[in-house]
Amino acid sequence: MLLFVSSCKEEKTANIDAESIEKEALSLRNEGIENVKNQNFNTAFYGYNKAKLLFETLKDSANIGFLLIEMGKIQQVNGDYYGSKETVTEALPFVKKNDIYKATINNTLGIADKELSLYNDAILYYKRAAEDYKNPLDRQAPLNNIATVYIQQKKYGDAISILESLLKSLLSKQLKDKAQPSDKSIILDNLGYAYFKKGQEEKGFSLMNEGLQIRKATKDTYGSIESYLHLADYYSKKDLQKSDENAHAAYTIATKLNSVDERLEALQILISNDNTPKTNKYVQHYFSLNDSIIKVRNNFKNKFAKIRYDSQKEKDENEKLRLEKAENQLSLQRDKYLKIVFAIVFVFLLILILILIRYFRNKNKAIEFKTSYNTETRIAKKIHDELANDVFQVIAFTESQPLAKERTKEDLLQKLDDIYGRVRGISKENNRIDTGAHFTKSIKDMLSTYQTNARNVMVTNLESIDWDHIDDVKKITISRILQELMVNMKKHSHANLVVLKFESDQKSIFINYMDNGVGCENDKISKNGLTNMESRIFAVKGTIEFDTQPDKGFRARIAMPKQTLSKVKKIAAAF
Repeated sequence: MLLFVSSCKEEKTANIDAESIEKEALSLRNEGIENVKNQNFNTAFYGYNKAKLLFETLKDSANIGFLLIEMGKIQQVNGDYYGSKETVTEALPFVKKNDIYKATINNTLGIADKELSLYNDAILYYKRAAEDYKNPLDRQAPLNNIATVYIQQKKYGDAISILESLLKSLLSKQLKDKAQPSDKSIILDNLGYAYFKKGQEEKGFSLMNEGLQIRKATKDTYGSIESYLHLADYYSKKDLQKSDENAHAAYTIATKLNSVDERLEALQILISNDNTPKTNKYVQHYFSLNDSIIKVRNNFKNKFAKIRYDSQKEKDENEKLRLEKAENQLSLQRDKYLKIVFAIVFVFLLILILILIRYFRNKNKAIEFKTSYNTETRIAKKIHDELANDVFQVIAFTESQPLAKERTKEDLLQKLDDIYGRVRGISKENNRIDTGAHFTKSIKDMLSTYQTNARNVMVTNLESIDWDHIDDVKKITISRILQELMVNMKKHSHANLVVLKFESDQKSIFINYMDNGVGCENDKISKNGLTNMESRIFAVKGTIEFDTQPDKGFRARIAMPKQTLSKVKKIAAAF
């Protein structure tokens, strides 16, 4: 009887707690929606995250999924595209049966990949979103997004085909009364821009202008920015004065609406036109604005991560206190010996689980942090050594030279092109490594970038290795080490001949590197890149030996086992 009465009291208390939690969660969610409308994104994100944690205690999947999607959208507004992808992907298990939410997630993932220039991935997500939407009007948005990606890829014919189909559908009896004027203006503007880029300029101009007039008539101020930018691009080869006017119009509206990316795009057009004495001012403003938005977005990324971390920590602490309180209440109503046994077992298991979770979590975080730190340090050093001085010189050049002169403008464009090339080089050095069927081709492509008229790079026996039986970690390690050897050669050795020889036996892979550069004393070997190489090799149980003397070139011998420790464990577990 005592146990029955106790369980009834607990159930009643639990219901009251659930109602209180739901009320608070709904209040936070609704406040977040209002904050988004008022563009208070930081406050909205904090409220959404706190509401999500409360809905998790109630196991309310619909609201958890909705809040994660909205949080991902806020991250995109502030340029955190990788964080956005992670957040909306987290929402997928909660919205499996909701096609609209799934479509929104796929569309959001497509937008993130488009902004990250992962165009093929973006198209894939947009297509999934279009399939998930059941309403033909909703389906127009992801299809229009696919067309804009095709325009960026210069596949103008494919873009025109989609947009013509969308326009025809929009004008049909089924959608004509349901569609908004903005739906039509977006399609007309993009369709006109695609025709213009394809070479059908008159038709393109007519459609773009029609789209702009609709936006003006419906007071679609934000949408008009894109129209003005497209027309500025159209006039840039015909009438620089009109091009400047449209770019100015886009810049003015973007400034009023605090739309930074569009402001930068408008400034690019004005700088490229170089049609006024203010060009130098535009250049300075562009660099200043670009630097500011990078700092702001990085701050937002850090804030978002901290908000989620702090909220999770608070939730864990509250949950721990709740469990302790419940345990104390139960212990007062039950037999003393039963309470002692239960408490001992419960505390023992809880401590054991927490210790194991903390151990593996800290171990994985330490590995990830070290790898991330080394990569970020290397990239930061490259940016400082290779780009910072060049950017400063370009700024000084724009401040001291008359940019109205054709020769000066060509010099500026050449300097900017050089900086762009360096940025692409840094990006290429740190991009994703193909460890699949094209691994050997990616290695060859990487090594070929160091082949010049004055330097010969020879690679032997690369295909003789059975790469299909080498795990991805080792492939990535080999690729990074080779890249660091080549960078070290280019910076320090100044060799005109480089030889790479691959060998293997039943247990190990061997890589012999040799160049005929200037060399150095063994005890004076630069430790920057070589320390990274040693760390990578030791992480996969391999070895690396260096051999060099002044004026006698540089040699390195790398050895690593074929069989990974993880595979050995798997085999042992099978038996």
